[in-house]
Amino acid sequence: MSIVPLERATFVGLSSEKEPWLDDLHRFGSLEIIPLGGDGHVAVGGPSSQSREALKFLLTAPQRRRQVRDRSQFDATEVEQRALQLQAQIQSLESERDDLLLRLEASKPFGDFTFASPEQMNGLRLWFYMVPHKDLTKLPPNQDLTTAREVVGRDHRCCYLVVVSAEEPQGMPVPREKIGSRSPHELRQRLEEVELAIEDAQAERAYLTRWCLLLARSLAMLEDAAARAGAAMQTSDLDPVFAMEAWVPAEKMDELTDLADQRGIVFEHRPPTPNEDPPTLMRNETRLEAGEDLVNFYMTPGYWTWDPSSIVLISFAIFFAMILADAGYGMLLGVALLFFWKKLGRPATGDVMLTSAEDIEQGQPNPQRTAGQRFRPMLALIVLLSVVYGVLVGSYFGITPPPESLLGRLQLLDMNNSQLMMGVAVLVGGLHVILANIMDARRYDDWQDGLASWGWAAAVAGGLLAGAGAAIPAVQPLKIIGGAAGIIGLLMVVAFTARHEKPLRRLLSGLLGLTKISAAFGDVLSYLRLFALGLASASLAAAFNDMAADIHGGLPRIGLLFALLVLLFGHALNLLLGVSSGVIHGLRLNVIEFFNWGLKDDGRRFTPFRRKEGSTWN
Repeated sequence: MSIVPLERATFVGLSSEKEPWLDDLHRFGSLEIIPLGGDGHVAVGGPSSQSREALKFLLTAPQRRRQVRDRSQFDATEVEQRALQLQAQIQSLESERDDLLLRLEASKPFGDFTFASPEQMNGLRLWFYMVPHKDLTKLPPNQDLTTAREVVGRDHRCCYLVVVSAEEPQGMPVPREKIGSRSPHELRQRLEEVELAIEDAQAERAYLTRWCLLLARSLAMLEDAAARAGAAMQTSDLDPVFAMEAWVPAEKMDELTDLADQRGIVFEHRPPTPNEDPPTLMRNETRLEAGEDLVNFYMTPGYWTWDPSSIVLISFAIFFAMILADAGYGMLLGVALLFFWKKLGRPATGDVMLTSAEDIEQGQPNPQRTAGQRFRPMLALIVLLSVVYGVLVGSYFGITPPPESLLGRLQLLDMNNSQLMMGVAVLVGGLHVILANIMDARRYDDWQDGLASWGWAAAVAGGLLAGAGAAIPAVQPLKIIGGAAGIIGLLMVVAFTARHEKPLRRLLSGLLGLTKISAAFGDVLSYLRLFALGLASASLAAAFNDMAADIHGGLPRIGLLFALLVLLFGHALNLLLGVSSGVIHGLRLNVIEFFNWGLKDDGRRFTPFRRKEGSTWN
């Protein structure tokens, strides 16, 4: 587990070499361009959504044509642009159609009328109102000679009133109806024109669907072109030279140096300075990739912090097992994992949107690692730990084996012993918080900067020891040891929370840092949810077993069927609740409590400027 060291590279070359150089970097694919003269956090080279949006628009067409495979008459850029234009055109026309329908509906009660010209109206306008019968008495008195009104229609609910006035009447009991400046006849005429235009646009859309297959195979090319054009705008051009900067993994420097020498590009590089904010490139072994995905699901660690992927993966699996708290459920998940193991390991065939369209799934996709392949090791670890923890607490679909049996002798924890299980949950939480502070302390180049985190680790450890000494008479001396460790840890917090400040400000900042004592206490106690949810899962399983036994005992014959249904439904529901709770709260304890102490800085992911060729279609 590590965050890959980056260096800041600067390139200067002749303007005539800019385009070939960008092409080389695009193929090199291991740097993130820093926009010159702009926001240094703008990611360049990321996937463009335009081509995929165009393809999605064509795939969702009401009608599709037979696919063309001959590229001789196919222009991917033209098809993409025309599809996007049609999408915008259809959206605009449909919006206008909806507005016309609303205006026609609003004008219908007032009859079929036409508007006179402004000259004929002499500056007056028509204002339309739907006034409920009960509000007629609320109409203002009509004493102004320049204003007239007439009821042009009635129904059981409203009177339809037209007011002639230069300005909108004031004091009306209801808001005016927004009919617009066109008569019903003009609205119907325009509606017909819009509907014909929509039909024409949909017909052209259907025509373009014949290129879906070739457009899908060209997605990488279109996105590469968009990324390449974007990169060209991120350089500083001062004819006859250009300059650009990029973040590059330190391990790629030799290869990049050779590439620059071949092109005659002036090239220098240096490590990032502490006041810079480089992107974060995490690299983990195959079996730990799922942990990296869990971390990035919530946040990306800052470049100057550390990679928690392996710890998050293992702790998430442990928390899941403690919440599920049943070996039978764990084995059932193992059977499901075995059933889907090969399916999870299949190489990706591209975007889900493409593979779901059977009529264009004719390409030869390149294999790549799927999310299923990345998560298989973590899922296997979850199943293993769920079974092991279920055996330790002696729960098999809510049934506890007899103490004299083999499984009974393997039971080391009693879920019904609240004091013991709460102690286990608090111990796990305390160790998790301690580990977070230790890892945070280790990231500093100057060891003294990490002493405040070491102090919090010592304070939490001291609290655990003191709590154990108070709860277990046999280890009472731990109270003294834990108290001393806690005091030493808190003194370290006061002394080193702001060690670079002046003495008085340093002392005040340290004392202010002690306010996190309540946060540490609350975060450790938050892990009690592991015990509570595990106990709830075990109790529900046992309750469904008892319910089924009572039904079978009360109805000896047909009761067996109802008992089996209760068992099936009850345990399925309990397993679903256990899995959802394990995922939600297992993640929460990592990304809230653990990250709160272990990851102090948020970052952004390293986005390489590289080609996407082969990532979806050949």
